[in-house]
Formats: sequence, C-alpha cells, structure tokens
Amino acid sequence: MAFNARKIIATTLILLSAGTVLPQASYALDDTQKQEIGDFIKEYLVANPEILLEAQKALKQKQADEQVAQAQAAITKNDKDIFQSPYDVTLGNPNGDVTIVEFYDYNCGYCKRALSDMETILENDKNVRFVLKELPILGPDSMAAHKVSTALRAIAPEKYGEFHRILLGGEDRANEETAMAVATKLGVSEADLRKKMAENTQDDAVKLVYTLANDLGITGTPSYIVGKEAVYGAVGAEEIETKVTNVRACGKTVC
Repeated sequence: MAFNARKIIATTLILLSAGTVLPQASYALDDTQKQEIGDFIKEYLVANPEILLEAQKALKQKQADEQVAQAQAAITKNDKDIFQSPYDVTLGNPNGDVTIVEFYDYNCGYCKRALSDMETILENDKNVRFVLKELPILGPDSMAAHKVSTALRAIAPEKYGEFHRILLGGEDRANEETAMAVATKLGVSEADLRKKMAENTQDDAVKLVYTLANDLGITGTPSYIVGKEAVYGAVGAEEIETKVTNVRACGKTVC
C-alpha cells in the first residue's frame, strides 16, 4: 500500500477516536486505493480490537452527556411544572432547602424497592422536600390505580402520603380495586372518589407528567430530579443523599 494511504488511515483512526468530525475529502480515491484502505482498516482493527471497545465507551459517554444536557435544559424550561405543580403532593419539609422529585409507577417493582429509599432520606434529613409524580406507564392497571389516586389527592390530599406508602408497599398488583380498597380504608368515601373520577375525564395531571418525562428523557421508573440533575433508576438512598449534600455545598449534585 502506498504511504499516503496509510497516512490517511492513521489520521482517520486518530480523529475518530477523538470524536472529531472529518471534513469531506478534497480528492477521490480509485477502486484500488479504496480496497487497500478497506483491507488496512480491517487488518488494523483485528490486530487492535481494543479500539472498538474504546469507541463503544466513547459513544456511551457521548450519549450520556447528551442525555444530561437534554435533561438540564428540560429542567430549566419546565421548572414550575416539575417543582411546583398543583397536581403533586409533597412529603417531608414543604420549605426544605433541597427538593427531590420522584417519578414512579405503582406496579413498578423497582419503585416498590425504592420506597424504603424515600423513607430513609426523609428520616435522615428533615430539610428535604420530596415531591411525588405518578407516571403510570406499565399498562391499564397502573392507569386505573392512578385514576383512583388522582381522585383521592383532590378530595383528601392530607391522606395521600399514607395512601402512597400502602399501595406502593403492598404485594398485590395495583389496579382500581386495590387502590380503591386502600383509599376507603383510609376513610375516603368510594362514592366521592367515583364522582371525582367521573369528573376528571381529561386527566391533565398525567398528561403533564407524560410531557415532562418525554422532555427529561425518562423512559422508566423510578426516576428522580435532584437539584438540576435527572437521575435515572433506583440508585439507592446513599447516592441520592450524596447528591443532596453536594447541592447544599456547591449548588450541583457533583462538586
């Protein structure tokens, strides 16, 4: 192979590994040169397969960085709807200096396990404001439970925290029947709940949460907002508490 072709390949590999966008070549290669370059690239990658792993790692990091940037822009854009929505219930300190927002589905197994994370955080930190946002994405049963939950929240918001803990912490699948049973056990009239459910045909609350989840890049539950950062998955109380500590120290989740 000609020296120039090798030089082109070497330069191309270096630029690609650095994530650089290559300009269109100012000259055309003939078929022989294209074949030589193709053979060289194949030979080089077979001899140095770790380059493919490095490229994959770089791609994942790039995608993660893009997701972070998208979420931060969405948080800034939707600040009021995320942190001060009239549809949400707040636990912990309503005047807390750091807010945690959780997106959850009552039939999400990871959300059920993460319930203890919320309890740990609220127990350990009396200056955290914890906002609950229902994101029913796991089928008709989740949506049915959400409709009961929304009605209870409108009628007796002071009982929502206990309702949330019982329904999410229960072993039975959440649906209209199980959600209604929890609500009535807490002393809320089933007739009143059904009346409110019939009135709330538009369900603006869930529409808003779906829109926020899409803007924030949330595709699963649980997901959180801590400060100005989106946190995806059940990462555990310790990691969230560390982020809260950092927000207090430097205004960011990572100082």
